[in-house]
Amino acid sequence: MSWLMIAFPLLGATILLVFNRYTNRWGHLLGVAMSLASFVVAVLAFVQLLGLPEAQRRQAVHLWEFIPGMVDMGLLVDPLSIAFALLITGVGSLIHIYSIGYMAHDPDRRRFFAYLNLFVAAMLLLVLADNYLALFIGWEGVGLASYLLIGFWQFKPSAAVAAKKAFVVNRVGDFGLLVGMFLIWTTFGTLAFAELKPITSENPTTLAIGLLLLLGACGKSAQLPLQSWLLDAMEGPTPVSALIHAATMVTAGVYLVVRSGAFFFPEGSGAALAVAIVGAATLLAGAIIGCAKDDIKKGLAGSTMSQIGYMMLGAGLGPVGYAFAIGHLITHGFFKADMFLGAGSVMHAMNDEVNMRKYGGLRKYMPITFATFFIGYLAIIGFPLLSGYFTKDGIIESAIHAEPVLGWLAVLGAGLTGFYMSRMVFMTFFGEKRWDKEAHPHESPAVMTVPLIVLSIGSIFLGGYLVLSNTLLLWLAPAVGRPAELPGFHPFSVPGLSTLALVAVGAAFAWFKYGRAEVPAVQPRGSFLTTFARRDLYGDALNESLIMRPGQWLTRLAVYFDNRGIDGVVNGLAAGIGGSSGRLRRLQTGFARTYALSILFGAAILTGALLLVGNI
Repeated sequence: MSWLMIAFPLLGATILLVFNRYTNRWGHLLGVAMSLASFVVAVLAFVQLLGLPEAQRRQAVHLWEFIPGMVDMGLLVDPLSIAFALLITGVGSLIHIYSIGYMAHDPDRRRFFAYLNLFVAAMLLLVLADNYLALFIGWEGVGLASYLLIGFWQFKPSAAVAAKKAFVVNRVGDFGLLVGMFLIWTTFGTLAFAELKPITSENPTTLAIGLLLLLGACGKSAQLPLQSWLLDAMEGPTPVSALIHAATMVTAGVYLVVRSGAFFFPEGSGAALAVAIVGAATLLAGAIIGCAKDDIKKGLAGSTMSQIGYMMLGAGLGPVGYAFAIGHLITHGFFKADMFLGAGSVMHAMNDEVNMRKYGGLRKYMPITFATFFIGYLAIIGFPLLSGYFTKDGIIESAIHAEPVLGWLAVLGAGLTGFYMSRMVFMTFFGEKRWDKEAHPHESPAVMTVPLIVLSIGSIFLGGYLVLSNTLLLWLAPAVGRPAELPGFHPFSVPGLSTLALVAVGAAFAWFKYGRAEVPAVQPRGSFLTTFARRDLYGDALNESLIMRPGQWLTRLAVYFDNRGIDGVVNGLAAGIGGSSGRLRRLQTGFARTYALSILFGAAILTGALLLVGNI
């Protein structure tokens, strides 16, 4: 019955969209119920898998013949897909519940919950699909749902533009995934995961497929060079940001790489190294961006970009890296949802103000929001014994062992994380109040704070449970493979101590600059590096220079060639025929004497010609 995981939220979206305004009074409750029902099915499937021997924890569920004789539509319930399903439906349901309070006064709340249900259904199809074609349908469904949710407040031009930007940038990545699927089909004659065989050595074809799949992953997971849409996507309602960043869209790229790992990203291959390099570069880029943002949601968006970079780095390291990457993905789902929803709680209390320079001292007015946000903050910076400490440090140690340069760049990224996340906490919850007189901060209602509490509990305990006893690595082994030897967690290793030291330095620097010192109400002019970070590393300018402008020139050239070349030939031929017809038409006068004279001249010429030929 695993198909019910997808069917429940899809049914909820259908009812809410078809029956429209008639569901206004209870539509939000239906949306929550459908997401919770999907979560219950996911838990039951998880329990059922636990009861099976390890060798049998890959259950194929045939649904129907999708393309006769070529591709079947089916689901693959295995440790990897069910781990994602639990995260999507569990955290997604908490976000649904939170949205009841956050969107309470929105006249289109019913439509919002329909889109949330659609988002969850599409993401579940993506991770439960047993072949690349079904995965691609879910992949595109996620893209559509993100477009609808980011641009939900379409009356705001910035929201409409952000939605279009996310949609267009993701189409670039989707093109890579689609071409990769074509290449898989032409090379192996199948798109089903069960029929593809793990490879031990790389060849040009598998390398090309891996790089194309990586391009698709970069689009969905906002990795370099397709990261520019992520920060603009904050124009959507805050629960959308939480859902995209914690449980759905940005995790899809990591899933694609891990699911395809044995086939196209074998350990030590060029494609796997490309994944690790992209991850390391992106984790630094996201961290640098986060250091300069005053918008609380965009600061968290830069953080997500960086943390997904850690996951991609881990996904490029083979089976050990897969376990830490998925572990960090799961724990990140909890503490990032906790912080995004916490940011939404702050905005709810501050008349939708997002500028942290207009916050300050909110911990006294919003104690539950502060406590839960602070737990998420400790988890993401890798404070000892909290979730992020185990999963992110596991990625760093594995990377230093396999690719030392990339691993030490990840250590540097951890130090930057300590700075920008501490900056966010100090600017928002500490110091003197800097808000406008119209603001009256207050704690959010229970429907919003209870999900924060649940998420903060997961942010505390989940990482240790998954990592310390290799629980997640052993659980994922049937889906992604078992490493040659099980890794241990070494908290007092040189990388571990170096990471903690840099995090402490970053947090201390943030305290002296934003916690102890007075924060200016107006953003001061910064250095070149600060401006570089504030403008998102000039990502938009780079895309405009390298892609948009050349694209415009190419389009204009094509239009000119079409007008002057193709149309010129066609129109010139038509004009020539028309002109010659007009001239020939003058020979037709309509007078019999003219025609008789023409016949006489013609007969004379013909007779002369015959006489001449006869003499010759």
